[in-house]
Amino acid sequence: MNAENMHARAGEAMPSLAGLELLASAVVLVDGAGQIAYANAAAENLLESSLKALSRQKLSAQFLNPEELEHICVQARQHKFADLRQDLTLERAGRDPLHVHSIVSALEEPRDHILIELREHLQHLKLDREERMLDQSQVNKELIRNLAHEIKNPLGGIRGAAQLLEMELPPLHLGQLREYTQVIIKEADRLQTLVDRLLAPHRRPHIVGDVNIHEVCERVRSLILAEFPTGLAIRRDYDASIPEFRGDKEQLIQTVLNIAHNAAQALSARIEAGDAELIFKTRVARQVTLAKVRYGLALDLHIIDNGPGIAPQIRDRIFYPLVSGREGGSGLGLTLAQTFVQQHLGVIECESRPGYTDFRILLPLP
Repeated sequence: MNAENMHARAGEAMPSLAGLELLASAVVLVDGAGQIAYANAAAENLLESSLKALSRQKLSAQFLNPEELEHICVQARQHKFADLRQDLTLERAGRDPLHVHSIVSALEEPRDHILIELREHLQHLKLDREERMLDQSQVNKELIRNLAHEIKNPLGGIRGAAQLLEMELPPLHLGQLREYTQVIIKEADRLQTLVDRLLAPHRRPHIVGDVNIHEVCERVRSLILAEFPTGLAIRRDYDASIPEFRGDKEQLIQTVLNIAHNAAQALSARIEAGDAELIFKTRVARQVTLAKVRYGLALDLHIIDNGPGIAPQIRDRIFYPLVSGREGGSGLGLTLAQTFVQQHLGVIECESRPGYTDFRILLPLP
């Protein structure tokens, strides 16, 4: 079978391979000479190469230390086991090593062919983390909604009572005592504004239309540069092939703006030094699991800054409401962003260290 037929995703000659395209783990079919005969989409992502390129190479050529994997394949061809499961560390030139759990099986047809499944250890951790984040987000939303309503109801009564009290104050002491009633009224208004912001994502209707993610990024870029005209450079690294998709454009603008604005505020020291940088980067990800659902294609949007990074003590809680790493921050910007992304069936991930913070938004594409 030639590369084009294989790239047609296990065509008529080997229809049983077609289902492998749906797997999250990488699957490679190796012939008797050790040549790669087939690789599913997850394997293309793992090996960072297309099937067309891989089909001209041996699997052993992908790694600096293929001996252990080759030994397992030899044993499989000798039918010493039905399948062998083993943890491997596969070194690669100029790239991070792959820490994988391998499952190697010999096929009866085609003869001498070996089926190798490679599961990244990090992939399992990532899926578990996403599932926990999703469950925690649902709990947070219910808690916020209930708490906001409990606060909102008495607030109107407190504010109204303060206004009535102010009207009943004797003229002789009005100037002195009005200061206290105004404190009550202003604090009630402040809490009312906070409650309204907490409830905003659940109140606002989801307005769906065609969205071009680069128009969203450009809108946010212009808003950020208007607020920070000097000392901040915003670089664009766009994949122009990304198709339009159905979504709420205003919600996505607010999402990207909240993340980018937080980044710009964290870059204050670098803005003063004149070397602050934000990067908007778009790519297409293939065979991605989002909120427990598998998608063939997904938008992969990165918002990267060269700021001080997120403090370790709040790194795991940045999407929780009222958690902020900035003095005076409300801690609602990222919570709102996460809510909007989840309404689009996507997820937000974050990687941060001093000098580098990357917020990654993944959204399913048609």
